[in-house]
Amino acid sequence: QVQLVESGGGLVQPGGSLRLSCVASGSIFRFYAMGWYRQAPGKQRELVATITSSGITNYADSVKDRSTISRDNAKNTMYLQMSSLKPEDTAVYFCNAQARRFTGSKTDTWGQGTQVTVSA
Repeated sequence: QVQLVESGGGLVQPGGSLRLSCVASGSIFRFYAMGWYRQAPGKQRELVATITSSGITNYADSVKDRSTISRDNAKNTMYLQMSSLKPEDTAVYFCNAQARRFTGSKTDTWGQGTQVTVSA
């Protein structure tokens, strides 16, 4: 069983910054691509950023110039640093991880989400 636990959300003023963390645990042979997604009220979940096990990154256009996704494979931890936050960044942010178990089967797991609210 893979577990993902996000942290770092909260209330931030417009123009501020924050760093989200996602810690992965479980009996896993290897973690592959990991990513951050977000869902605002009344909207569909959308991609924020992804990162492969080798560090190749991909960003949504809406956050590309003010966000950095990174991971520490030794700690099975992924981060999302966001700056110049806008009210439209308000959403629940979810961590996602794709992995392979020791049995060889693949998993695709979501965290429980962390709320980010950007407001004055």
